[in-house]
Amino acid sequence: MARKESKGFIQLEWVCPNCNVRNPGSVKTCESCGAAQPENVQFQRAAEEKIVTDEKLVQAAKAGADIHCGFCGTRNPSTATNCSQCGADLKEGKAREAGKILQAAPAAPKIVHCPNCNAENPSAAVTCAQCGAPLPRVTAESIAPQAKAQTVGTQPTKPKKKLNWLIFGGIAAFLMVCCAAIFMLFVLPSKSVEGTVTDVRWQTSVPVQEVQAVSHSNERGSPPSNAYNVSCYDDSREVCEEKTVDRGNGFAEVVEECHTETQQYCSYTVDEWTTIQTYTLEGNDLNPIYENPSIFGEQRLGASSEVLTVYFSTPDGQETYTPGTVSEFQQYQIGSVWTLKLNALGGVLSVER
Repeated sequence: MARKESKGFIQLEWVCPNCNVRNPGSVKTCESCGAAQPENVQFQRAAEEKIVTDEKLVQAAKAGADIHCGFCGTRNPSTATNCSQCGADLKEGKAREAGKILQAAPAAPKIVHCPNCNAENPSAAVTCAQCGAPLPRVTAESIAPQAKAQTVGTQPTKPKKKLNWLIFGGIAAFLMVCCAAIFMLFVLPSKSVEGTVTDVRWQTSVPVQEVQAVSHSNERGSPPSNAYNVSCYDDSREVCEEKTVDRGNGFAEVVEECHTETQQYCSYTVDEWTTIQTYTLEGNDLNPIYENPSIFGEQRLGASSEVLTVYFSTPDGQETYTPGTVSEFQQYQIGSVWTLKLNALGGVLSVER
């Protein structure tokens, strides 16, 4: 059964398109330049988030999506009927989008320098702790200019360590070299030698099968239609996911959605063809033969198979080769000469006349 539980509300933030300063979601005009938040500027999650406990903020978060005035664009709370800026009827306004699942904010540097006094502040701070100036949004592009803005006499901070792409590149190059080496060792021909067939061997196998009761335990899913002695049980577990849902008013609700996933497991017996005995024959000629055992009652003969081996004498010593088919095997007359292509480890890759 599905379950939905609210964990509370968090305050979002928005970035002023005029001066790039971050503002708390509840603030409707930029704290730095005074520009109003346009309706197309979306709320986003902050680098550090805390559940709102102030009752006034909680009530503001519970309210509906804010409305932008249709005449001047000013953002107004959902409870307003007239624009706080121009007094226009908000029936002509447009409510902000709400209900969107917001992704977590990307990781930011731990320290950001104030553009006004160059003081160090935590990256999650919105205003400077030393001078009170609003802090701009920290991006990868803005880190370098901030570092250059240090004044003379100010102790420089250690630059944030960056990913060493040389290390990753070295690892990738090493793996590529390893793959290439393996390919060259086992797949690419290294040299060719002449070999004379000195011996051939074959071994054939013919299985005899009969229907037997085979037990299966704790198999996931439904049992086959021909199963018997069936015993099933359901294994249920609760799966939960936490979501941050934009309220459209500068806040987001943290919601935990849970549902139960049930999987069936069954133990049962089915009648299956089972190999009860395998008959093998061996020989040292070019004409493999297969056993033809007698079968009784509900028995049957399974698919026959063979292992074929050709032995070559080469200047480097004896080499063995396994043909893929009986027809290929029968070409290797004793005393015939062939060209063997070997890999770097001396294994036979192919044989040509």
